[in-house]
Amino acid sequence: MPRGSHQRAAEFHEMAAHAHRAAAVHHGKEDHLTGHEHSKQAMEHAAKAFRHSQEAHEKSEKASDQEEKKG
Repeated sequence: MPRGSHQRAAEFHEMAAHAHRAAAVHHGKEDHLTGHEHSKQAMEHAAKAFRHSQEAHEKSEKASDQEEKKG
């Protein structure tokens, strides 16, 4: 099982969540420019997380198919 792929996707999800929380804090303080920057960063991390999740899923699927062929 390609654990590294899943781990990397999880890391990007965590970074996205952190950036979303930071954006919320800045928006709450009416610092909209900084909030907007954090929101943009959060979206970038979320997009990377999505791509890594897809790759991890594809690798897991291939590994599973190979195991079925062996066994």
